[in-house]
Amino acid sequence: MADKYGLGLTKKACYYTYLAASSAFSLPPILFITFHEMYGISYTLLGTLVLVNFITQLTIDLIFTFFSKHFNLKLTVRIMPLITSLGLFIYALIPMLFPEQAYIGLIVGTVVFSVAAGLSEVLISPIVAAIPSDDPGRDMSRLHSLYGWGVVTVVVVSTAVLTLIGRENWMFLTFFWALLPIVSFILFTVAPFPEVDLQQSLSPEKTRRKNIALALCVFCIFFGSAAENVMTNWISAFFEKALGLSKTWCDLAGMALFAILLGTVRTLYAKYGKNIYPVLLFGMIASALLYIVAGLSPLPIISLAACVLIGIFTSMLWPGTLILMEELTPRPGVAAYALLAAGGDFGASVAPQLLGFTVDGVSASGWAAKFGESLSLTSEQVGMKTGMLLAAVYPILGAVAVIIIGKLFGKGISFKNDQTDNTEIPDK
Repeated sequence: MADKYGLGLTKKACYYTYLAASSAFSLPPILFITFHEMYGISYTLLGTLVLVNFITQLTIDLIFTFFSKHFNLKLTVRIMPLITSLGLFIYALIPMLFPEQAYIGLIVGTVVFSVAAGLSEVLISPIVAAIPSDDPGRDMSRLHSLYGWGVVTVVVVSTAVLTLIGRENWMFLTFFWALLPIVSFILFTVAPFPEVDLQQSLSPEKTRRKNIALALCVFCIFFGSAAENVMTNWISAFFEKALGLSKTWCDLAGMALFAILLGTVRTLYAKYGKNIYPVLLFGMIASALLYIVAGLSPLPIISLAACVLIGIFTSMLWPGTLILMEELTPRPGVAAYALLAAGGDFGASVAPQLLGFTVDGVSASGWAAKFGESLSLTSEQVGMKTGMLLAAVYPILGAVAVIIIGKLFGKGISFKNDQTDNTEIPDK
């Protein structure tokens, strides 16, 4: 058993890894308009980059769901940051050397760093959960809050650097972010690992109840992730194209402020939060209302405010579902975390891609041009607003999933005091 100091270093390594990995998630959306203008990449293909990102992560999640016991977790966690760095280098290097093959380079780089992102989602959360703590739920919220603060850092630094060096030199900025995960590799090399459950041995009745709980949590995290990631991936483009704001203000007032609110709420829950169920339910409902406002409001300032405020209400939907799962199924094991990560990644892949299809489809339609002319909007602006309006479906369905969980499991109480036949299999 590792000593307390050693495990403290392990927790810090996990926190830093989440912070550094945010570059792989938040940098591409900042560059969407740049890719569109420099390489002529359509919004549908830009949405496909997001799809490839999360489908790759989904594949990793599913592999761990069924084959987690066959992996050397220590080795996997240690090489994971190096894979992130490699992916970001490819992401920038191929378009720089072969501009005519830019999209292929973006796809290959996305696949590589998405493998690392999938590993991070599957393994970092159960490692943090396995470290002894007075309040594991708050540790989980703190872990996920660092993603939000990482996004803020990436957006602010990237916007400043791109302003100085020019958007056409985005590759050098990407090289810089590719260096940060190397620190994670060093930290995990020296940090000890706690014992991590790879699977559980439960009675048939408990297995049935656990499967029901996990299935509902998968639905919940799917819709919650969709609600969050539509805005995370498209807020900058929405502000620039639908609201007519400058690129710098789109990134700072849009994506950065969204991430600040995301990180702030997760940090506050890590310090003060107690009951995750009403947080999830209220977050789903409020997010749905704000998406409707963003899609329907004729005033740019109101649409802007609605988009940013979604950061508050979607902030706990992903980590909150993990916390709820831990309440429903204590010591759930790596496979359960992998299954929920798969649900979250599926939502994060499908939803932004569908918005890209919506924007391109509506923009090319005749009715959008006529409808937009009556409102002094371009067909592209009508497409963006339509996409935001349809995105309200995700948190609405997410609220239904949360309500069903509350009806079946008493709003978060299920097996909490019933762990007698769990079997722990330590990390090798």
